[in-house]
Amino acid sequence: MCTVCGCGQTDESHHSHDHVHQPHSHSHSHSRSHDHHYGSGVAGVSVAGFSQDSLIQIEQNILSKNDGYAEANRQWLADRRLLALNLVSSPGAGKTTLLVQTLNLFPSSTPLGVVEGDQATANDANRIRETGVPAVQINTGRGCHLDAHMVGHALPDLAMQYGGVVFIENVGNLVCPAAFDLGEAFKVVILSVTEGDDKPLKYPDMFAAANVMILSKMDLLPHVDFDVDKAVERALRINPDLEVLRVSARDGTGIQEWCDWIVNRTAQLRGREPVQTDNGRLAQSG
Repeated sequence: MCTVCGCGQTDESHHSHDHVHQPHSHSHSHSRSHDHHYGSGVAGVSVAGFSQDSLIQIEQNILSKNDGYAEANRQWLADRRLLALNLVSSPGAGKTTLLVQTLNLFPSSTPLGVVEGDQATANDANRIRETGVPAVQINTGRGCHLDAHMVGHALPDLAMQYGGVVFIENVGNLVCPAAFDLGEAFKVVILSVTEGDDKPLKYPDMFAAANVMILSKMDLLPHVDFDVDKAVERALRINPDLEVLRVSARDGTGIQEWCDWIVNRTAQLRGREPVQTDNGRLAQSG
């Protein structure tokens, strides 16, 4: 169970309890603002029926077990010189569309594989497979994020060759995936301009955990109320080390820069010099 949202919990009997909300009355001006902060306790979260101490212990147990699996994944990837990227975002931010465009730019000599995370369907995995790149679908059911144990089972199914790139497209969610290490080298948060430019402040844990922020759907910027400078400033306020890229999968803005970033990280993993681009396509990295 995730202590933030309770995902993956199928039996609630272990903490069921009876309680009655006593009626109460109070008078106040309707123009007055009333805020409720359930994450202000020491656990940083509130779940009905659990004490703050219990929540801390549960989270420690869950994350400790996950970290063990993540380290095993990291070693598996390192042994094969595979660069793993964990792509995270809200639903509809354009992860899959960006990923399809990215895969289409890589030469066939670069081994690629995708782990797709969704609660249900294989729709996104099928879109990936249409590019010719192998994809393994993970359906989490009620779960709102991938964990390292799930990914560890999926990685061997990709049958990846030495020195390639593994893209892990996480379940659309800006909360729980922030806490779960999957063994990736980099966590990439995608924020579309169709969302609010205050997202970094509203979901600080994700932007603090990420290494890279991609501002996606830049082609829509003239049609939406989104302040790029504010979004970047707010993200850097949360995480001063965050790298920022601006892309549009529709018109190609920034796609090459993003692909170059990936290839250069792959070259560094292999202990080689950064790879240069050639006529709008990625140079052979092998």
